[in-house]
Amino acid sequence: MAKISFIGAGSIVFAKTIMMDIMATPELVDSEICLMNRGKPKLDRIQAFADRVVKDNHLPTKITATLDVREALDGADYVVNMFDTGGAAAYEHDYLIPLKYGVDQCIGDTLGPGGVFRALRTIPVVVRYAKMMESLCPHALLLNYVNPMAAVCYALGQEAKVPFVGLCHGVQTTIDLIAHILGERKESLSYFAAGINHMAWFLRLEKDGVDLYPKFRALCERPEVYKIEKVRIETMRHFGYFMTESTGHLSEYLPYFRKNQKALDTYCDEPAFGGESGAYYKFGKILAKKFAKVDPLEFESTQLAPPSAEYCTHILKAHTTGEPFRLNGNVRNDGLIANLTQGCCVEVPCFVDKMGIYPTRVGALPPQCAALNQTNVTVQGLACQAALTGDPELAFAAVALDPLASAVCTLYEIREMVREMLAKEAAWLPQFQGRTLAARKPVKVTPKTKGIEAPLDPALAIGNRFGQLATMKVKKARK
Repeated sequence: MAKISFIGAGSIVFAKTIMMDIMATPELVDSEICLMNRGKPKLDRIQAFADRVVKDNHLPTKITATLDVREALDGADYVVNMFDTGGAAAYEHDYLIPLKYGVDQCIGDTLGPGGVFRALRTIPVVVRYAKMMESLCPHALLLNYVNPMAAVCYALGQEAKVPFVGLCHGVQTTIDLIAHILGERKESLSYFAAGINHMAWFLRLEKDGVDLYPKFRALCERPEVYKIEKVRIETMRHFGYFMTESTGHLSEYLPYFRKNQKALDTYCDEPAFGGESGAYYKFGKILAKKFAKVDPLEFESTQLAPPSAEYCTHILKAHTTGEPFRLNGNVRNDGLIANLTQGCCVEVPCFVDKMGIYPTRVGALPPQCAALNQTNVTVQGLACQAALTGDPELAFAAVALDPLASAVCTLYEIREMVREMLAKEAAWLPQFQGRTLAARKPVKVTPKTKGIEAPLDPALAIGNRFGQLATMKVKKARK
């Protein structure tokens, strides 16, 4: 009986989906599912639902629950991270404070000021749990669903000694969309996607060996298609390839689509995750209000269905049975993508069997694709180092180099924004305790201020001399 531990089981969407997937998989149904959460009310809810599923379906699955992470990790065969450090209280600052400075985020959980601060809160916790695994379950496989995925896995790649993979559903949902636009069954399509989490590129798209990109690009020029994914399609039109995240997400990772009201009105005018300001923040508040006094799982059906497209259960099955499974996973870049920072987190095709997870060596991405990815990788690396060291200057640098924040704000504005976020989120950022980010107000220069005489570059000096001589000749000519 394998022990599968859910860390952050209060995350109802992920916990419920993956738990039901496991119970619907014959090869895994006799496992122990250990539910761990720091808050008892949410833990009690998910445990009660899990017990109902087991009872109603007459399953051998063992359900245990604990508030102690060490108890959950002890002897685990698989650890599934799905927690959110700081929760809604911290996330409110991630969205509202940047908005005050003109940085408009739709989701705010991967990049941008919101993504950076989620990384600062989350990375120390993920790394601490990974180090616990080294003694409590050293041979366990860590499957991470915690965002910001790329920054978290960047840190795991530097600090963890346990095997891990970061899991997302961007590739699966995007191939669904591509197949729908093409009018094809997704099972009939062949594709190769690689890059970074939420910014992986569909580098090849085929059916029966025929390149489908020309047809796909032509269909995306139709207004009714373009309307639903303006940012993704516009990015493909200019850089050549379709990406794995929706308009709402992708608009935050590039400097072109949310930097002013004109850009927002042009590209981010669809409701909710189609680009709406604060879509995820507003969605969370609606859910919190709706379920404040009602158990969202109380009336959920316990009927089992075939496993979902989430990779987790398929990985567990392959690792248990040895039957290979292909996925796109987030792993350390040990030469897998040649033109992205070595040691960062990349999302590449992987295979899993009894022996573990094997990522595919991609080689070099098209240079324009690598360049766009690298703008995000640089921010992720700085956020990772800031989270691990508690250096507020590195936290500032991460936000200052963020494509969206730098397209909207001056350096002083970014510094003030980061100072305010550090202060408001201090309860979840213990590594920064006792360390403040310097204010660095702009130097005041009045109209009466006379600049110092500065030595000129020889080339500039010659240019200035020619300019003076030309002016003298013009004056003489006029006389």
